[in-house]
Amino acid sequence: MADPASREPCRSPSSDDGRTQPEPRRPLARQVAIVTGASSGIGTAIATALAAAGASVVVNHRPNPRSAAEADAVVEAIRRAGDTASPFPADVTNEAEMDAMVEDAVERYGTLDIMVANAGIEKPAPIAEMTLDAWRDVIDVNLTGAFLTARAAARRFLRQGLRPDVSRAAGKIIFTSSVHEFIPWAFQANYAASKGGVMLLMKSLAQELAPRRIRVNSVAPGAIRTQINAEAWQSDEAREALLELIPYGRIGAPDDIGRAVAWLASDDADYLVGTSLVADGGMSLYPSFRGAG
Repeated sequence: MADPASREPCRSPSSDDGRTQPEPRRPLARQVAIVTGASSGIGTAIATALAAAGASVVVNHRPNPRSAAEADAVVEAIRRAGDTASPFPADVTNEAEMDAMVEDAVERYGTLDIMVANAGIEKPAPIAEMTLDAWRDVIDVNLTGAFLTARAAARRFLRQGLRPDVSRAAGKIIFTSSVHEFIPWAFQANYAASKGGVMLLMKSLAQELAPRRIRVNSVAPGAIRTQINAEAWQSDEAREALLELIPYGRIGAPDDIGRAVAWLASDDADYLVGTSLVADGGMSLYPSFRGAG
């Protein structure tokens, strides 16, 4: 039997002195979300934040045993917190699997309201040494995968239309981009090109779909403390060098991005359309130029 998309309201907890505490706000209650690449890093934080905001979340992962085990752990943690989630294995570069993931979410939970195209990879190399396979792999996952993910969601949103008792939008598509959609990145030409493509994909879809009340936006993280970039922050020397690029004085955490996406998906952000929400601690302010004017 299909899992319910909604749950019993949370009871108000009591403090030690017996006073009732306010219930946690759940702006995404009765909504259903899919997060691609959600078995680790930023994807896990996004899935967790959406679930905490009330959404039932499909935790997408690569179809291999390691990713499946990681996704199961994410789902279990979400369920232990009293929220709703389920795993789904699918390759974001495979259009049939993306379509099947949307169909499964609708069959399981009854609808789809939010799609987060988060899956991404890096394969850095100097341009003279970058192989065609390394170029294609990054473009395939980061850009073509984002297109297939968004297309599958858009088709569903266009069919089901508006549910005004649940959300002011007929659907929300959110891409995980990067500050490198506009900051060049030497030795990562494939990654920067893919994120520049995601930026214009997002804006083009936003322009096309906004009249149908489908909101399309991106979140563009700066330096975030995940395993994919561990060498940039694990040693004291690397961490200090990275912090020179961040005026706010700290490296971001995955939760910073999770909360940003949950807000973008909510009606609090209903007038945001075609926007890259940059979450970078000021990295894109180019702090090396301070005092040089």
